Amino acid sequence: MSDSWPRRRLLAILRGASEPLDAQELARITGQHVTTVRFHLDVLTRESLVRQFQQPPRGRGRPRIGYTAVQRSVGYQDLAQVLADQLGSDPRRRSELAVTAGRAWGAKVEQLEQPITTLDDARDVAVTVSSELGFAPERDPASETGEQLNIRLTACPLRELARTHSEVVCGVHQGLMREVLDRNGGRDAVNVRLHPFVGPELCVLHLEALASTLPDPAHIPDQAGTGPRLPTPSANRVGPQLRTDPQLRNTDAHVARRRRSSGRPIPMTLDGSPSMRSTNQPPIPSRVKAPATRSGSPVAM
Repeated sequence: MSDSWPRRRLLAILRGASEPLDAQELARITGQHVTTVRFHLDVLTRESLVRQFQQPPRGRGRPRIGYTAVQRSVGYQDLAQVLADQLGSDPRRRSELAVTAGRAWGAKVEQLEQPITTLDDARDVAVTVSSELGFAPERDPASETGEQLNIRLTACPLRELARTHSEVVCGVHQGLMREVLDRNGGRDAVNVRLHPFVGPELCVLHLEALASTLPDPAHIPDQAGTGPRLPTPSANRVGPQLRTDPQLRNTDAHVARRRRSSGRPIPMTLDGSPSMRSTNQPPIPSRVKAPATRSGSPVAM
């Protein structure tokens, strides 16, 4: 087969598909133009690597042409099931052995030229290797952030075996991807986890950036604007309180000493503090007037 990367990816997708795919579907998966996809499919057909099938049209129009990969002569499904059955009955132990086997497999995968320093680098490597192995990966832009992303695996060469031996098949895939990312420089940059069968025909490869590769928040420019920042209210800060007592409390002791020295009673306010009314002021006259006599002179009290 030609060393063309687009044709290798198309062949990997068709090998992992459970039914024939037409050029429109393959163009959607790969992101290529449908005319380019048809060109590569014609080359693969001439090399006897894929086979064409006529499919009913969707609505009106010409019948669709579906493509499927020519099956290999070796029964890999049967061989994989025999090997999976030899790993014992303990699911945890089977998973650990499968991950170890996957790492050994990943060590034999050709190392890519692009080193992994960011989450995007890890995504590109994972997509490339998954395509080579027939998992038909698709990016999930809605899940992509600066810290994590998902890769949708829409096909699996051992899907039927994975339904009954998921801890083995998915464990091998997990170990494979971990080893491939590590060998390309992603050991300290990204963590990978496989989530099998999130849908009937779908698995998800989750990549998460490690803390050492995340940007320092102190170096991230402020996107909220260039104006001055107002301090935010704090629960520990106490606002100014209004005084309800109009008296000057720092003179209370002075007033009390003057009253005690004069022997007069100390007038008090409602809160129990000495009043600030001057001690030299005459007493407030009573509002009750003395009754007058008929002659107009007050009656002696």
